[in-house]
Amino acid sequence: MVALFGREFTRRELAGHAGSQSQFAGVRLMTLGDGLERGIRMLEFRTGTGLRFTVLIDRAMDIADCDFKGRSIGWHSPSGFRHPALHEYEGEGGLAWLRSFSGLLVTCGLDHILFMDEAPTPQYTYNPRQTAPQSIHGRVSTIPAHLTGYGERWEGDRCFMWAEGVVQQAAVFGENLHLIRRIEAEVGTNEIRLSDRVVNQGFYRTPHMFCYHINLAHPLLDEGSRYVAPIRDVVWASHAGEGYRSQGVGYQYLPGPQQSFHEQVWQHDMAADADGLVPVALINDALGLGLQVTTRQDQFACQYEWQNFQAGQYALGIEPSTHHVLGAKAARERGEVIWLEHGDERRYDTLFTILDGADAIAAADTRIDAIAAQPIDDYPTPSGHHRSLGGRA
Repeated sequence: MVALFGREFTRRELAGHAGSQSQFAGVRLMTLGDGLERGIRMLEFRTGTGLRFTVLIDRAMDIADCDFKGRSIGWHSPSGFRHPALHEYEGEGGLAWLRSFSGLLVTCGLDHILFMDEAPTPQYTYNPRQTAPQSIHGRVSTIPAHLTGYGERWEGDRCFMWAEGVVQQAAVFGENLHLIRRIEAEVGTNEIRLSDRVVNQGFYRTPHMFCYHINLAHPLLDEGSRYVAPIRDVVWASHAGEGYRSQGVGYQYLPGPQQSFHEQVWQHDMAADADGLVPVALINDALGLGLQVTTRQDQFACQYEWQNFQAGQYALGIEPSTHHVLGAKAARERGEVIWLEHGDERRYDTLFTILDGADAIAAADTRIDAIAAQPIDDYPTPSGHHRSLGGRA
């Protein structure tokens, strides 16, 4: 049954109430037509509950807009949703990625994440290029997808909207990695399902790193909003040391926009439930609104919390990752690189859930606390214990 407008409908009943289901919910293809966004193909999803989000086909099928009942969930940065043709991957010493950084979901990878790196490339057996320069967070987020399909399907009296595409990151004498992405949302629900597969279609042994930069914004993010997670250890903080408390912002209770705020990043070691799931949420009790992101610990071994509370750029990031925040060089030194041979693949299954109202928020709080009680202190002392991720080849 489809749950809409306080009642449940069969497929036949819903069809009887309008000439087209698109009156209530649906997915449609459009093209942006102005400014830096001109020419980007976009899919708009509406579930009928007030959840609306858009998928940028020409930017790795990342999720751009996201709002619920007219209230923003996803972040819009000053850079806008810039067309990939305008992107300069190696510009500004590898920081030009920041000129294309916006939206609820920005994918990082496929062979590199985190800060810039000069990666040795002996595996590609091409003497003129002994190393490859890597920009912050890799190449994938500005590569257009090949859209393989989108639409709606019925399973009995349940309706699912979906889209699928392939993003190919490849070079001659280099990697040939495919991101096969599927996004689904059931009509009458407040959930987005993201299913990714990263496959080595080449014949070189290729490194793989992967991260989601999930960026949440006002009004969900506001003074008094809470970061809620099953944290068993605070591993690292970018600002630890003498300046740990200097900005007056801890990991859990969040402020409003600040002037001259310097970003803060934390790495938390998360506990998982009996099914291996790790739910993390941003909750605004005053609005009765939250977003919960649920990942699998066997897919994303690490989690970061990104705090960018600078006025005019106000955002919080939930970042599940395959690797520690130490970066690519440390991954090589610690033997933690994921190597993919021809045909090898890694799966990533993620669920975004809107928490609508006090009951949904209370249920999320209870579930997360039952997995692990997060630190009460807003400034826990980082342990520095980056647990081994070895044996991943």
